[in-house]
This record gives sequence, structure tokens and C-alpha cells, in this order.
Amino acid sequence: MDLLSLRYFRAVARREHISRAAEELRVAQPSVSRTIARLEAELGVPLFDRQGRTIRLNRYGAAFLARVERALDELDDARREMADAAGLDDGGVAVAAETLLPLTELLAGFRAAHPGVTVRCSQSTPDVMRDQLRAREVDFCFASQSLSGPGLGAVRLLHEEVLLAVPAGHPLAFRERLTVADIADEPFITTRAGHWQRALLERLFAGIGRRPVISCEGDEPGATHFLIAAGLGIGLMPSLARADLDRAPLAWLHLDTPDCVRTLSLVRREDSYLSTAAARFRDMAVAHFAERGQRIAAAREVGPSVGQPSRSVR
Repeated sequence: MDLLSLRYFRAVARREHISRAAEELRVAQPSVSRTIARLEAELGVPLFDRQGRTIRLNRYGAAFLARVERALDELDDARREMADAAGLDDGGVAVAAETLLPLTELLAGFRAAHPGVTVRCSQSTPDVMRDQLRAREVDFCFASQSLSGPGLGAVRLLHEEVLLAVPAGHPLAFRERLTVADIADEPFITTRAGHWQRALLERLFAGIGRRPVISCEGDEPGATHFLIAAGLGIGLMPSLARADLDRAPLAWLHLDTPDCVRTLSLVRREDSYLSTAAARFRDMAVAHFAERGQRIAAAREVGPSVGQPSRSVR
């Protein structure tokens, strides 16, 4: 039972598919199959239930996987810790977020400050983020919804009001405040189910016993304001976006409901080793969004004229 066998088993167990595991490991499928067979022979129990080409992790495999993941995670952490201590490399940071657009300024600043650090980004839904954290595929997730799970910890980066964005020429554009009932029949631009904007929209409408009218939905929250500006509907946008879209032909309105807010958090596995590169990224992220929060507050105090596209305070 060597480390290579354990890594092969982990890949197969996570995907419950020999071919996909082989592709991930970049080895031939027969090699993976033989390794799993040898491992089962050594343990004396089958780790998978097989029916034709379909395999499913059984109770022996699930129990074995829990200990294999713990052992391999500890070894991976040890390797990273030793590399940090010896100064062998600058390390790397992997992050995931529902949309990467709000992170561009942070990522550019981090790369400029730490040019030797490898940065890898992925766009993920909250459910995928949980899997990525569990599998230690990412160091951090930028989450606008609660990510709960064993060993997960979060640092709050930003707590902000979510605004209603409408095209500048929309009949509602010259209103300052609205109730959810006022917009019950308006078509909405939003994300697919699973993203925080969609969850918030459905929760607000559930409060008045209605379902929102969805005219357009997608997987890229960063495209929402383009579609709103094109007159295809209205939508919920975080205050953070208002500070960035000062030239967009949009009007920003407040909704008279206390829970029209979002909290952006940085989530990581607290039971994993925090590398020097990851610690520096965390500290820069906290400082970056604290400064963004101050800019949002300043823009709110100055405020644009009602129904006019906003101008951010920089």
C-alpha cells in the first residue's frame, strides 16, 4: 500500500468512475484498474460495488476514503509547510468565487506585490465551492452565502446593502425607494438558482407570497448590469457594483426591506496548513474589502440625484 495507490484510490472514489479518474491522474485506465484491484486484495474487502461498468463506493470504501483523505491531506500540508520553511519557492494560492469580476483589482494588486506567487482562479457555485474546499482544490472561497461544513471557517470581508438597478429611462428610475410589492410584476434579470442573487430575489418575493417574473437568467453575475442597461429588465445589484459602474446608464433604488443585504466572506478549511502565500493573500483581501467598504459608505453619503446613474467616490 504505497502513496501512489492511495492517490489513485482517492481519485476513483471521488468520481466513482475509472476513466474520469484516469484522465484526472493522466495515466492509462488499465493502470488505475489494476491498482484498485491490488489495493482491494491487500485489504481483503471490496471498496466498490460493481455492476457492469458502473462502480459505487461501498461502506468499506467510504470508511477507507475518510482515513486516506486525512492521511494524504496531512502529507500535502507537510510538504507545503517544509517548502515554506526552507524558502524553496514562493508558493501558490487557489481561489474560487461566484464571479471573478469584483476580484480583479485585488488579484492585480496581489500579483504586483508578490510576482513569484502562482495564482489560480475558478468560477464556482456555492455547492461546488464546498466540494473544492473539502477536496482542498482551493485555498479560499469568496462566498456571498453561508458555506458550512466540518473544519470550515470564514472571515467577513464586506456587509452591504443590495440595491435595485433599473435602466436610466425606466418609469421607476426617478423613485428613490420602493417596496417589493411595487416591483412584483417587473421582469427581472438574475442568475440561475444556486447563486446568491437568485436566492435573495426569491426570498424577498416569498415575503409577499409571490414569485418573481424572470426574463433572463444566467451563470455570470457580472453580465447582469449590461442586460439591465439594454432594457431587458431590472435586477438586484450589490452596492459594491454601484461603486464600479459609475458610467453605466443605470438608476439605483433602495428597497424598503431590512434584509436586502449580502455578506461577502472569505472561507477556508481551518484544519489545513495556511501557507505564507495564502496568509498574505488573506490579509490583502481583508484590507482591500475594508477599503472598498469605506468607499461604498462615502458614495452613499454623497449620493447621486434620484433616478440618475450613480457616480462613485474614489
